[in-house]
Amino acid sequence: MKFLKTTILAILIVSCAPIRVNYDYDKATDFSTYKTYQYYGNMETGLSELDTKRLLNAIDAKMETKGFNVSENPDFFIDIKSSEYQAVQRQTVGVGVGGSGRNVGGGISIGLPIGQANVNRQITIDFVDENKKQLFWQAISESSFNPNTTPEKRETRLNAIVEKVLTNYPPEK
Repeated sequence: MKFLKTTILAILIVSCAPIRVNYDYDKATDFSTYKTYQYYGNMETGLSELDTKRLLNAIDAKMETKGFNVSENPDFFIDIKSSEYQAVQRQTVGVGVGGSGRNVGGGISIGLPIGQANVNRQITIDFVDENKKQLFWQAISESSFNPNTTPEKRETRLNAIVEKVLTNYPPEK
């Protein structure tokens, strides 16, 4: 029942603020050879320690449902990086002054922003085969981010991001 409530809440959040995900992968990769994974030990995610823990827990839960396991001797490693940026503010009010007369014209226009700029977060998840020394799958997600939200909402948001990011992993041939 708790899983159902969390899923419904995640869908509501996703529908209100879209999560955009771009994927890329090596077409020559045989994804069936990868069954175990591990995170890089020196990974600097760019997230707070608590958000990093939430994100890793969400990835572990989703990977487990897909049949992947964490291992000390993994088939591939996961690297995570994130950054925050302010989205370009598109809501403005224009104020203009102009005049003309006898072949002379001029004008001034000013755009005044309305409201606050949105903060977005970009999270990049790389799957790397250390034996071959190559990146074989990557997902980049972009979504809105509120740094003042509650821990429960942060966890729900990160779960929704992971759900959307790992939906198409492994890619179908």
